[in-house]
Amino acid sequence: MPAAIGLLIIGDEILSGRHLDKHLTHVIEALDAHHLKLAWSETIGDDPARITATLKRLFATGDLIFSTGGIGATPDDHTRQCAAAALGVPVVGHAEAQRLIAEHTRSVALKKGEPWEPERADNLQRLKMGEFPQGAQLVPNPYNHIPGFWCQSAQGARIYFVPGFPVMAWPMIDWAIEREIAAGLGGSAWLERSVIVYGSGEAVLTPVMERIERDYPGITVFSLPSVDDATYGVHIDLGVKGGNVAQVDAAFDDLKARIEPLGLRFGPDLTRS
Repeated sequence: MPAAIGLLIIGDEILSGRHLDKHLTHVIEALDAHHLKLAWSETIGDDPARITATLKRLFATGDLIFSTGGIGATPDDHTRQCAAAALGVPVVGHAEAQRLIAEHTRSVALKKGEPWEPERADNLQRLKMGEFPQGAQLVPNPYNHIPGFWCQSAQGARIYFVPGFPVMAWPMIDWAIEREIAAGLGGSAWLERSVIVYGSGEAVLTPVMERIERDYPGITVFSLPSVDDATYGVHIDLGVKGGNVAQVDAAFDDLKARIEPLGLRFGPDLTRS
């Protein structure tokens, strides 16, 4: 089992605001469908030194990681080379990946009614997308069949590398999740219970929250204030979450019993699993 599940988003276009990230929400939802939780997410730009250092650090963990962006063959795509550098292995041509890329270029040429010229400079350049860290395995791409790849470090970390385009990345990430589940990755029951609280600041609720976490090991207490919620307006979503359903229920009942004497106004109870 991985130590944690993480997401690495690579691209200057995300940090500059030119493009808005869409991967985080998809990964959270895809994992949640299998009762799995994302532990962390990190976004970095296209600087090769930073990418290499980040991947080296992540390969030293035991985490399962999805990495998006930078696996193309243009000068601003560095992820393939940086992954190899982080692992201390060379970048090598992957025969099956390059066969799939060549087949894609042939198919595109035929659809355009043009002759397929595999030795043409642009087609040779595209083959570089099939150069991966030595030992890498393929991640299938149902959109255009140009694959991504995944690598495992000696420490047990596995990183799945996919393109930055959601239309390609998302089915590839979904495939990776299914592969991991088939290999034994499994989620556990998870429950959140909360109540909408009006007319209180978090400081008033903090002593109760601390008491609940102290009395119920393994339970996490959360407080999510909102000032412009379309449904509940100004409020605090106060609750507990954890993997032991009975313990969550007990902690939530205790939480409500302790805040009811505070003279606050309450909205509905909410349950998420």
